[in-house]
Parts: sequence; structure tokens; C-alpha cells
Amino acid sequence: MSLKGKDLLTLQEFTPEELWKIMKLAEKLKEEYYAGEKVKPLLKGKTLAMIFQKPSTRTRISFEVAMQQLGGNSLYLNWNELQLGRGETVSDTAKVLSRYVDGIMARVYKHKDLEEMAKAATIPVINGLSDLYHPCQALSDMFTIYEKKGYLKGVKLTFIGDGANNVCSSLIIASTKLGVNISIASPKGYTPREEVLKFAEINSAESGSKVEIFTSPEEAVKDADFIYTDVWVSMGQEEESERRLKVFLPYQVNSKLLSQAPKALVMHCLPAHRGFEITDEVIDSDKSIVWDQAENRLHVQKAILALIL
Repeated sequence: MSLKGKDLLTLQEFTPEELWKIMKLAEKLKEEYYAGEKVKPLLKGKTLAMIFQKPSTRTRISFEVAMQQLGGNSLYLNWNELQLGRGETVSDTAKVLSRYVDGIMARVYKHKDLEEMAKAATIPVINGLSDLYHPCQALSDMFTIYEKKGYLKGVKLTFIGDGANNVCSSLIIASTKLGVNISIASPKGYTPREEVLKFAEINSAESGSKVEIFTSPEEAVKDADFIYTDVWVSMGQEEESERRLKVFLPYQVNSKLLSQAPKALVMHCLPAHRGFEITDEVIDSDKSIVWDQAENRLHVQKAILALIL
């Protein structure tokens, strides 16, 4: 089961077996890292081009460090400093980069740009975040849940907030691929996108996962093993900020909500807007595993890069 040369755009293009292969390698690489073992230069001589149209902390640093630890190289490329900023097409850029480097990781506003890039490139393209999906985050989150529980099938994950956002979309796909039951609590008008629910239906037919959609956070978190939240205003939605903050105010993850699910651990993909989608007392509590999530981006992305490149 080789993943060499495969694009990673949504996670839907991967089988459950392929996702487990990535997570098992991530587990091995993380164990070796903490054991102080010498890292095998699995990507010696390989170069990853990293294109950023949006700002980044975790995605940029984790991919750069991942390539370095595996013996490879990375190039940080700002969208506006490339000829893309002057009108060169995404397709032409992908064709040129295919002659220079071994893979492309791109963080973009429009998912269709990633699809165009992948279609034109002769090297693998990895989605580092788009307006529709954030697959590397979701797979790292599945790995984090697996670390905490020792299994995934039958675990209940509850997402509180914008059900149509990129993180939730990828969590739905990852969960239903891997047997995790997922409930989403969102205001009306912010429920998961139809495309994602169709993917989930296909996946659930094989995995047995349940997808439940609520407007009440209290109902959604009942019996939850993990409660997940994300910012209410994503990059590119700044003009909607005032309206969104009002709509999502009842969807804050706070101590009162946590009391409805006493066994649940709390997740957030970061950056967090403290005092909005999550309170200080929750994110800084012993129930919070957000820093483990952040770290696991490094280990899972090492596995993705090692297998795809």
C-alpha cells in the first residue's frame, strides 16, 4: 500500500487503511523522537515548496521542522512574492514547481486553487488549509484522540461552533472514515455543507459512524468523550465578524457546558480567541489537550511527508 505521489486535498481521497498507515508511522516517529533515537533521513535530498496565501504559525513551523528532522529541505514561498501575485496562473506555477521540487504544500483562500494546482502538478500537493478543508489538522486530531483513548471506533467527538467551516468539514470526513461518532452543534445557517454530509454518508456506510447535528450545545455534548471548538470568524470572514460574534455567543465552550459532559477532554485547533469560543478556565484546565494537538501536527505531518514524498 504505497502512498508515494498521492495528493492530500480533503482526506476523502484516502482509504481508512491509508489513514491508519499514516497514524501508525506518526506513532513510531513520535516514539523515536522522545526516545532520543537518531532520526532516519527518510527525505534526504527532497525539497518541499510551501506556498502561503494566509498567515500561519503551526502549519508553517510544523512542516518546516518536519522536513528538517527527516533530512529534507523546505522553501517558504509567500503567494504575493511569487509571480502568482502578478497574475501568473496557478496551473503554470504548479508546472514550474514540478520541475524544481518534490512536493507542494499550499495554504490558500480558495480550495479550487488547490484542485487546479494538483491537476497541473506532476508532484504531490498537500492542503495546508483552504476555505473548505483542513485535512492535516483533522488527521492530527484523530491521532491525538487515538493517543488518549487507545482506539477510535465508537469514540464520541462533539464539535461546537461553525459546522460549515474547514476544520469541522475535515473532522466529519476523518471521523466517518475511522469509525468515530461525531455530533455538531451549530446555529441555524451554519450547519455542515451538503458535500461533506454526502462524503460522511458514504464513509459511514462502511465504518458505522454516526453523524448528528444539533442547534443545542448541551444536547450535542451529552456522553461526549471529546469536545472540540474553533474560532467563530475564520480568515477571509472578517467583514462578517460583528454578526458572527452575536450568533455564536451561546456556543462558547465554558465550564457550564463542560459540566454537561464530565468525562470529556477539550480540543481546539488554535489560534484561540480566548473569551469568545473558549474561556481561559477551560483551555488552561487539566481537561484541555490543545497543546498535545498542536505538537501532533509535527509528528503526523512527518508521517504524511515521509509516505507521500
